[in-house]
Amino acid sequence: MAEIVIVGGGLSGLSLAYRLRQARPGDRITILEKGERVGGNIWTERVDGFQIETGPNGFLDAKSSTLQLCRDLGLGDRLIPASEGSRKNRYLFYNGKLRALPNSLGSFVTNRLLSWRGKLNLLLEKYRKRPTDAPADESIHDFAVRRAGREVAEVIADAMVTGIHAGDPKRLSVHAAFPRVVQMEREYGSVMRGFTQAGRAKREAAKARGEEPKPTRMWSFREGLRLMIEALRDQCGATIETGVDVTGINRGARWQIQAEGDRHWDADALVLTSPAPVQAALLATFDPLLSERIAAIEYAKVAVVVLGFRQADAPGDLDGFGFIAPQATKRDVLGVQWCSSIFPDRAPAGMVLWRALCGGTARPEMLDWDDARLIGAVRDELRIAQQVTAEPVLARVIRWPRAIPQYTLGHLDRVAAIEAAAAKHPGLFLAGNAYHGVAMNDCTEQAERVAEKVAELVSSS
Repeated sequence: MAEIVIVGGGLSGLSLAYRLRQARPGDRITILEKGERVGGNIWTERVDGFQIETGPNGFLDAKSSTLQLCRDLGLGDRLIPASEGSRKNRYLFYNGKLRALPNSLGSFVTNRLLSWRGKLNLLLEKYRKRPTDAPADESIHDFAVRRAGREVAEVIADAMVTGIHAGDPKRLSVHAAFPRVVQMEREYGSVMRGFTQAGRAKREAAKARGEEPKPTRMWSFREGLRLMIEALRDQCGATIETGVDVTGINRGARWQIQAEGDRHWDADALVLTSPAPVQAALLATFDPLLSERIAAIEYAKVAVVVLGFRQADAPGDLDGFGFIAPQATKRDVLGVQWCSSIFPDRAPAGMVLWRALCGGTARPEMLDWDDARLIGAVRDELRIAQQVTAEPVLARVIRWPRAIPQYTLGHLDRVAAIEAAAAKHPGLFLAGNAYHGVAMNDCTEQAERVAEKVAELVSSS
């Protein structure tokens, strides 16, 4: 029987433990979590009939790992898709107005988000050749300028980066943050042509299975994402200890993990799934160079401002996902999600629930604002964008100092060096969203891969 310790009880740590339990049911697995609960950023709070997601709103089915995990947990019949309106209707807060993102050729032609020159540049992307001397790494901004022009880069690409990474498109690596886009250019000579081919392949695969092709959708549960976290907690088969502040690690005949209060654990395999700065601190004495490399991974700070309103006080058509304000505009909101329009039962009858995201790499100082100032700033933005002037019936602020890892230029080389250094310490594994993708799907997919490596190592020892 092997002893395996996982430091970090977020989605990565929990799903890793669950997959390990499937692979090696006889092993003893321990999860050490500094917080008072597991789940990390993912949790659902219930307040006065409102259901608040503290982190992600849901997950996409573009990859199968999280959907399959939910099914394996026995939660498949409790999954619910996001509303059709939230898939089709998305907006940008640009030049002081909400502007719909085009979702068809007709709306693209009539849309005022881009000038005619900007639209033409985007359409010509299909015919631009990939340069033979394309850089080994390139910022998202530079890639978008090269493929579709400066206007598309400063409006559409910036908004996309804001919505996913809350980061700076001039500093983030397109190869690390959007590898599929780079692959499409490499394989098809065009991003648009690549998406067209991918859509065709998806339709043909569905037809071969005798199914109707379906667009990519977001999923959650009527009870919120907390349901999945609680199911993982109860079914992962690990001993979970919360409120444990791990202070250091060492290696003798086995791995030794120390925590405050003179607590310690021994392990045959040690997996770190906590945020990169925490991993770096734990490794600082054991391997200073590895620690330094991990510490170089930056994070965006995000404050989530949750507001509930009476439906009568929220004018306009709310059949949509919400809106994004490109970071280049440096507004007081990165975007607003219309949570009660995306999924049912997020607000009581006659009410709406919205979440505003503030901060990011463009406005990190906002995380230090007090609650009243943050709420006031969001209300001012909603007054301009949606003409909402009424007092909210619910207001809640959630702060995430380490919200989203930033895959800055050089990230792939940085991660390769980190993994090469970690491989020199048999039985040490690094996981979490700091390395190979920031979305829930990336975490569950990586957890599967790392679980296989851990199982292989303890099986051979």
